[in-house]
Amino acid sequence: MGTLTEVIFSHKLGRAVAQGETVVVDVDRVMSHDTTTPLAIQAFRKLTNGGRVFDSQRSHIVFDHIVPAATIAAATLHRDVRAFAQEQDIGILQEGICHQVMPERGYVTPGDIIVGADSHTCTYGALGAFATGMGSTDIGVAYATGRAWFLIPPTINIHMTGRLPSGVYTKDVTFEMVRKVGVDGANYRAIEYTGELVEQMSVSERFTICNMAIEMGGKAGLVAPDATTQAWLRGRIDREYPMLAPCNPHYERVVEIDASELSPLIACPPDVNNVVPVEEVEQVKIDQVFLGTCTNGRLDDLAIAANIMRGKTLHPQTRMVVVPASREVYLEAMRLGYLETFIQAGASVGTPGCGPCIGRHYGVLAPGERALTTMNRNFTGRMGDPTAEIYLGSPATAAATALSGRITDPRNFL
Repeated sequence: MGTLTEVIFSHKLGRAVAQGETVVVDVDRVMSHDTTTPLAIQAFRKLTNGGRVFDSQRSHIVFDHIVPAATIAAATLHRDVRAFAQEQDIGILQEGICHQVMPERGYVTPGDIIVGADSHTCTYGALGAFATGMGSTDIGVAYATGRAWFLIPPTINIHMTGRLPSGVYTKDVTFEMVRKVGVDGANYRAIEYTGELVEQMSVSERFTICNMAIEMGGKAGLVAPDATTQAWLRGRIDREYPMLAPCNPHYERVVEIDASELSPLIACPPDVNNVVPVEEVEQVKIDQVFLGTCTNGRLDDLAIAANIMRGKTLHPQTRMVVVPASREVYLEAMRLGYLETFIQAGASVGTPGCGPCIGRHYGVLAPGERALTTMNRNFTGRMGDPTAEIYLGSPATAAATALSGRITDPRNFL
């Protein structure tokens, strides 16, 4: 039948489809967040002239990028979006990052086709869904019609084998992945993750690798659902879903990654594929460490950092911001003592959401400052002043760096 993408679309349409074919399909969910919804509303109103969304129960608005509102402009934006949501009977989710909250709430299941007004919507592919980001205009149309058009993309297979050495984490694997493929090496390609390493990954780790698909230009990132997927979904959903899998797939390209050969990696500014071993940049002084985001703000990420930082304090010249990805993560991290560990070390713990990731809320960088973060992007100016530099690392590298005041190999603390 084909790749997982082809299988999902064939299942939805009730007929075989193949890459290169243009199709229009009914989508399962439509999502936008506080900064992308206003333009989607404009497109929706032009199309419907006062009409209603296709299904208020499958339309989702998430406040996560600037929550709580940090400026009058942000507060006004929130007010206007709330008015639209109330008019359309859409519930607003305000408990964390959209890409964490949507799966937690059971709004993502295997075989789904989901569109969202955020480029990292591809994260949901970790559960075996085809999920992709679109512009706000397309999302406005999807809110109105419940449909979207797609060119069925070719698929790149990233095959991951081996076991992670001590001090090496899934985030390091994603850096190797982006380094090998390139920031535009998968433009409008679906990326299918396979191999023994993927099979051993938790759902949280699968979220991390699928989240980074867009950093290679990918249209979607997917992992075929398995027993791990089913266990994670148990208790979150009460509806049936298909366990779809690729069948005799034709991949445009196969990229092999042997995790056992990796060491801790750093993505240096200004591009995610500017990847080097941590020892090459170990003396770089860091002003701020940020632990969080839709890539690495989940419970296991916080646990990794907390275990390194327990009983220690931040370097006096380095500040740290920790932002759990969702309320669910926040509460469990609080119960397990992780947040107390961070606070006692001298870190600030923020409201679940995107936090400093987009440089529009808090934790912004001053001219010439450097940050080490667990984010997915290190573009110039993303966290504040355009002369500031952003380095990307794993949660373990972030914790070690916060304690040392410079980029540090996490193996020194293990």
